[in-house]
Amino acid sequence: MRAVEASPSPSPVGALEHLDLAVSGMTCAACARRVERSLGEVEGVLECSVNFATRRASVVFDTGATSVEALTGAVADAGYQAEVPRAETAKEADFDEDRALRRRLAVAVLFGLPVVVLAMAHGALDFPGVNLVQLGLTLPVIVYSGAPIFRSAWAALRHRSADMNVLVALGTGAAFVYSVVATVWPGLGAPEGHGHGEGHGTALPVYFEAAAAVIAFVLLGRFLEARARTRAGDAIRRLQALAPATATVEEGGVEREVPLSSVGVGDRVVVRPGQSIPVDGAVVEGSSSVDEAMLTGESLPVEKREGAEVFAGTMNGTGRLVFRASKVGRDTALQQIVQVVERAQGTKAPIARLADVVSGVFTPVVLLVALATFATWFVLAPEETRLTMAVLNAVAVLVIACPCALGLATPAALMVGMGRGAQLGVLVKSAAALEGASRIDTVVLDKTGTLTRGRPEVTRILAARGFTEAEVLSLAAAAESGSEHPLARAVVSAASTRGLTTGAAESFNATPGLGVEASVSGRTVLVGSRKLLDTKGVAGAAALEKELAADGQTPVLVAVEGRLAGALGLADTAREEAAESVQVLHRMGLHVVMLTGDHEAPAARVARALGIDQVFAGVLPSGKAQVVRTLKAEGRRVAMVGDGINDAPALAEADLGVAMGSGSDVARDAADVTLLRADLRSLPAALGLARSTMRVIRQNLFWAFLYNALGIPVAAGLLYGMTGWLLSPMLASLAMSLSSVSVLLNSLRLRGLSLPVTRAV
Repeated sequence: MRAVEASPSPSPVGALEHLDLAVSGMTCAACARRVERSLGEVEGVLECSVNFATRRASVVFDTGATSVEALTGAVADAGYQAEVPRAETAKEADFDEDRALRRRLAVAVLFGLPVVVLAMAHGALDFPGVNLVQLGLTLPVIVYSGAPIFRSAWAALRHRSADMNVLVALGTGAAFVYSVVATVWPGLGAPEGHGHGEGHGTALPVYFEAAAAVIAFVLLGRFLEARARTRAGDAIRRLQALAPATATVEEGGVEREVPLSSVGVGDRVVVRPGQSIPVDGAVVEGSSSVDEAMLTGESLPVEKREGAEVFAGTMNGTGRLVFRASKVGRDTALQQIVQVVERAQGTKAPIARLADVVSGVFTPVVLLVALATFATWFVLAPEETRLTMAVLNAVAVLVIACPCALGLATPAALMVGMGRGAQLGVLVKSAAALEGASRIDTVVLDKTGTLTRGRPEVTRILAARGFTEAEVLSLAAAAESGSEHPLARAVVSAASTRGLTTGAAESFNATPGLGVEASVSGRTVLVGSRKLLDTKGVAGAAALEKELAADGQTPVLVAVEGRLAGALGLADTAREEAAESVQVLHRMGLHVVMLTGDHEAPAARVARALGIDQVFAGVLPSGKAQVVRTLKAEGRRVAMVGDGINDAPALAEADLGVAMGSGSDVARDAADVTLLRADLRSLPAALGLARSTMRVIRQNLFWAFLYNALGIPVAAGLLYGMTGWLLSPMLASLAMSLSSVSVLLNSLRLRGLSLPVTRAV
């Protein structure tokens, strides 16, 4: 960062703003570093990160110290172009860039191929003026097709930097200038009998084909990279395409179709059967089922009636809905998801620092290696071929060493992996969070709302002598029908689910903390704790209470006319997918811990049913973060999964915070990963995605390092003494292009990733 100059009056401090810029003109990781450095030097910039794969710069800056114009100007000074991305212009920019690249590649192939054919004919197609013909054919390739390469190289050198373009420009420029000199002064310095082709006598050989082929292969590599990057971003584009381009707005009973951008908050929006919902809102008229699978991962349609929320991008079923728009544009849930994923794709994982460090010194080192190669061959090669061999081997080193594969290794995999996660309903806030998720060995699960449904249900009915289970439940439901207590609602719901007919309570009296006394069909019914029954002189309740409590259930006792009728056992039941999810976590080698503020008995019951390894029961909300700290102190890398406000401190304390999508905003804000679907099976999918993405990144880095470690010595001629084999600049350029494409193709494997519990996601 640049130091702020002293001034007589301090400048006002503005608000901090996060801005994403679309950067064009970058061709390698070194370009991204130069843009990042230029942005970082702007006064008022606090954080900046440039992603080569997504062509995005993510900047946090002080609006009182700098502006968007200053940021885009800094990028322009570095030799690139930047603008605030807009959906309508992004597609146009991509199309224009792709079209220009196609034209330059077509010219390079059209004019370069005859040059390669003439050179590879080894004199069979020799004729007077052949070198001049090759010069004429190569000029359009250098001047037009190679123009962006030479411009970027010049911009880099002006900023005292070096990147891939510098290497390619120096390599092709050296081969071209050498060949021009040999064409214009054919007898310059070449001993008799060592000409290039028959009939040339003492002429120096020319290597126009090397210059033309290198540029053609570099452009081909960029074209394939662009196609692969487009495929890598398909997940985000599919999400963005979920929202329709237009919406039907109702005003004064008249419906009219308007562009999506014209819909405002408060508008009445009409959605017909089979249409996509354009913006977020609340239903005011009609009913239908809505498919929210692409947004939340929920496979079953969700019923929507008056008052229900609907979200942009979801698909309406067979009914007509009218809703009041509440969030439009970038504020909709769909666009918020897209923004989170795009922002996360623009961040850097810690593992990327290694590639950044290597790339930072790579190009200068390659230049030194190329100079050393030239000097070595010029000294050691036979006099009649030393200049030719020195030039060709130095050019081969410059061309093969381009660090594109190294620069793409991490961001390409992150882009595809996070896009795949968005399709699965897994939102990762940053690349660092994804890398952290891959290293987790312990998962801490909050019980209520995460492992369980978060509401009590009747799980067991005990009937005393002379009563049936149906009678006990029916009487209890009738007595509780006037109560709003959660346990009362659970009893009434259980009776309704079982199809029992319950009478209405003729009188009702609730005693807080104890239970209720009601008259049902002329009989006095007590429903509540043993203390309530004891005060009414009802005997025999202790045994039933003890039996249910021992099983971790909350006992609700029932008495009729002063006689014990039975007891109901209520418990917060486990989610249907909880046991399966815990089993998958175990298969992944993870230690599973349950954390709850509930009593030990009900906590132990849930843990036994699900196969939990370790239980912390009776933990107050303020103590959850301490439990996480304790586990971390044992050397564990902890992921905390929760959904409530009281889970936020523990989510922030953990190595990885995971929030269930159904949870509170506070929990989601404190978490590193959000599971959009309120389904625990998304958790092993998220952790599996992280592991697979990091595995691909490590593979990419390995092959990128190996490629350069082997390619540079071979290009320098290390194998010549043993095999007599040298790598031509043309083959070096092909190898360089294919190395970048191979990294992208390896990353694209994540698009079809098979994850744990795939039927759930």
